[in-house]
Amino acid sequence: MNQTNRIVKFPWLKHLPIYLALSVVGLMIVIPVLWLLISSLKSNNELSAYPVQLLPKHPLHQLITNYFRLRYSPIMLAMLRTFVLGISTAFITCITSAMAGYAFARIKGAGRKQLFSLVIALLIVPNIILLVPQFILYVHYHLINTYWPWYLAAFGATSPLYIFMYRQFFLGFPKELEEAAEIDGASPSRIFIEIILPNSKPALATILIFAFNSVWGDFITPIIFLNNPSKLLGPWFASAPVGSSFVLAGAVLYMLPVIVLFLLIQNNIQKGMLFTGLRG
Repeated sequence: MNQTNRIVKFPWLKHLPIYLALSVVGLMIVIPVLWLLISSLKSNNELSAYPVQLLPKHPLHQLITNYFRLRYSPIMLAMLRTFVLGISTAFITCITSAMAGYAFARIKGAGRKQLFSLVIALLIVPNIILLVPQFILYVHYHLINTYWPWYLAAFGATSPLYIFMYRQFFLGFPKELEEAAEIDGASPSRIFIEIILPNSKPALATILIFAFNSVWGDFITPIIFLNNPSKLLGPWFASAPVGSSFVLAGAVLYMLPVIVLFLLIQNNIQKGMLFTGLRG
């Protein structure tokens, strides 16, 4: 049997190298997560044991011990503060970035293309190099140890990526709906609120998960802007001792909100990523 006949009989052989590469990448992602789950069910002695114990001896007991201790711990309070901050700023970011993206997609005016080119250029600027000037500015206005830096960024639609994605989405939005609303006497703001936003669920869902995860998974910004123990956010416990199974249990719980949020809106995310592709 020659190679051609073998591929015809087993068509999956044609894509075997791709399957193998994807399997390796998948294992690289899944193995650390599984190890985290298993380690969160161990005692501190088992974590520090040598040679390494692959499985916990009393997983049910450690499940109760490690996870139930989190109920009233500082870790849980920090996670709750992070969740509230992440959800609230994500919703604000969704609206303000949509307004900016809609303006670039629909409103004609001098300098629009140049201004959008500036937004695209900002995509290559790493956020971390902006932290020092931001810190100096917030110190001057006494905004350190508050959550205003996050809310100001959300109200200001400061993410060029979100503006770009919304703009690409709105370029593919049918103009007939807007023109019909204009004929009926609707103002631009009413068109945006009653027609554009309700029909932009895929883009809204995509930006929502991105904006939420940018707060939920951010480590460096809370460390710089917050040092009051009553204001600390979830990522601060990443600096806790690695050998603590209690901290590992907190890390497992910290993954859940993003996973649940993604599962709830995954269909809209897939559509959003499809419809925010490159358009002229």
